[in-house]
Amino acid sequence: MKKPVQSLLASVFAAGLGVTGISMGAAQAQETVKIGVIEPLTGGVAFDGMSFVKGAQLAEKEINAAGGLLGKKLELVVADGVCRPAESVSAAEKLITSDKVPVMIGAFCSGATQAVMPVAERSKIPLVTGTSSLPRLTEVGNKWFFRNTEKDTMEAAAFSNALINDLKFKTVFYVAANDDWGRGSVDSFKKTLEGLGAKTVGVEFFDQSATDFYTLLTKVRGARPDLVFLAAYTQSAATALKQAKELGVESKIFGIGAVTTPTFLKLAGDAAHGLLAGVAYASSIPGAENAKFVAAYKAANGEDPSKYAMFGYNTTHVVGEAIKRAGAADPEKIREALAATDYLGPTGRVHFDDKGQGYGFSLYLVELTPGGAVVRASKEIDKAAAQ
Repeated sequence: MKKPVQSLLASVFAAGLGVTGISMGAAQAQETVKIGVIEPLTGGVAFDGMSFVKGAQLAEKEINAAGGLLGKKLELVVADGVCRPAESVSAAEKLITSDKVPVMIGAFCSGATQAVMPVAERSKIPLVTGTSSLPRLTEVGNKWFFRNTEKDTMEAAAFSNALINDLKFKTVFYVAANDDWGRGSVDSFKKTLEGLGAKTVGVEFFDQSATDFYTLLTKVRGARPDLVFLAAYTQSAATALKQAKELGVESKIFGIGAVTTPTFLKLAGDAAHGLLAGVAYASSIPGAENAKFVAAYKAANGEDPSKYAMFGYNTTHVVGEAIKRAGAADPEKIREALAATDYLGPTGRVHFDDKGQGYGFSLYLVELTPGGAVVRASKEIDKAAAQ
């Protein structure tokens, strides 16, 4: 019987990332400390999920080169969650019951992570996300959940003043992925920008797999906003930018999400030039820790890291350090160690507040130029800003 195309794709992607998806035998299980990783390896967000895994694998290599964890090798057990709730829950259940992981990282998209959170809580397994930014994830009182990234309200607070008061944008058209992250981002920015006096002239959402933005962008062009807010993943962001240029959309575009990833820059080409982006990471940010990470990632993968690669790398190191401090591959001890995190990564120090929200890192306003992403401003997220 022939395998379904989706299964074949998953096998190809997994092979390219060194992911087997096969449980180890009892003897090997005793020789490794496992971290479960749920990321989209297939589907519309696969580029970004694969980037996250590559960053995580670099951290795995570094940890093992330094002696591993608890006297054993670290083993990442990677599962394809497709950025969808049902598939991500199935992946989590397999990682917990079959692979016996004591901690998980995932599940990329906010909706998928939200679906996995009760599974982690019920099983008493820590879950750390490096990408899911929906604010309510850290508002539900799940002590087993930690967010090693910004939430949408942080981005809105960090960038809105510059957009309205410094750059003087008065009217805004919102374009975003039709998922929890996209809708949440629009809600957060719309509320904050309107509070500063900006007028909303349109809101449109698109499917993650969309490839035709002409009708949507024709509405944008007709509204003639000062600013277009774009929340999109790599492929859709690049396609939207190229089609906006074709249609002659003259409004300034401010993007969040995947708009500084190397793949996005290659796909968008000169259509990305002049784009403003609010990001948690760009490979051009200053600092010794980032320079070290960029050099290591480029040596391993032949390209600069994206923000997703950085968060895969950073989150794996955060979890690895927690396992070391826990002194055992015990979920409760790892959870307690995660709560006490003080880790220096490429974007600054990482801590978690009593809700599991990360803080201590910085957010960046960058402009995309022919020479790359140029940092125009930055803001460190302190504990008060994490609330």
